[in-house]
Amino acid sequence: MTSTLAQDIKAAAALLADAHDVTLLGHVRPDADALGSALALGRVLHQRGATVRVSFSEPAEAPETLRGLDVGGLLVPPGRLPETEPLLIALDTPTLGRLGALGARVATGKAAGGSVLVIDHHATNARYGTHHVVDETAEATAVLVFRLLEELGAELDEPTARCLYAGLVTDTSGFRRASPGAHLMAARLLEAGVNPDEVVRTVMEDHPFAWLPMLSAVLAGARLEPEAAQGFGLAHAVVRAEVAASVRVEEVESVIDVVRSTRDAGVAVVLKEAGPLAHGSRWQVSLRSTGRVDVSAAAAELGGGGHRLAAGCTTEGTSDEVLDRLRAALGRAPLL
Repeated sequence: MTSTLAQDIKAAAALLADAHDVTLLGHVRPDADALGSALALGRVLHQRGATVRVSFSEPAEAPETLRGLDVGGLLVPPGRLPETEPLLIALDTPTLGRLGALGARVATGKAAGGSVLVIDHHATNARYGTHHVVDETAEATAVLVFRLLEELGAELDEPTARCLYAGLVTDTSGFRRASPGAHLMAARLLEAGVNPDEVVRTVMEDHPFAWLPMLSAVLAGARLEPEAAQGFGLAHAVVRAEVAASVRVEEVESVIDVVRSTRDAGVAVVLKEAGPLAHGSRWQVSLRSTGRVDVSAAAAELGGGGHRLAAGCTTEGTSDEVLDRLRAALGRAPLL
């Protein structure tokens, strides 16, 4: 019999209540939802007496804009993780591949008799753990962590609430895609002491001047294909490695938010060059939809996944080859 989300949350809370040694993992290139959710849950477990580590496989350091969330010093590089732990928690990570090199820890933990709790809000979640709190209708993984903390009866201090608020405000695009429940959650976080202006400015709007010439160079090559994406229009841009070298990963990731703002395209795509290959390059691809085309289906065709309105994948080839594959996949994607 399939369990309900409420039952899954109760089971996960029971698991966490007895936790004494925990490793929490976010996906590669963690965003505010992945890292904020992991740090919020990790902080509460640490306050309850557990040994806690928070980690991710790449890059070597957390994004600069998110480092201030780690008030308790819970972040640990992969090389300092133990061989295994009684409880492994993967957050905001739909597939093992998104854990990068740390994905192997899931199988190792299961083999050692440990538990693996997956907390996620992606429709493409593969349910690879022993326990799951997965809800694709949740705006952010932070929403599910908030519900877990409520089930545990945990008190929210300001640092914990700030981590959750960072995940919520970013994954709802500044609350533009937030339900009434998400707004009520935000109110609870503000009551715990969160300064919303400070969080948004630090996490979403803090860019060095070098961001401007990088953005200028990228947008100069942006293109609009009105007939693509089943006639809803496709806007795309390419971030070459030499252009991205002048800025942080945060600036590169922000390009998709600019490209998707055009009203002439139902789908926006940004290709970010991750490294050269013998033929072409390896590309990290971001896709966004205004609401008519399911971009998660297109991303899944290229080995990725995500949400219907926001998805991504990693693929190889020349930029033209990748764009050709994306055009074809978007042409087959379900309409919403």
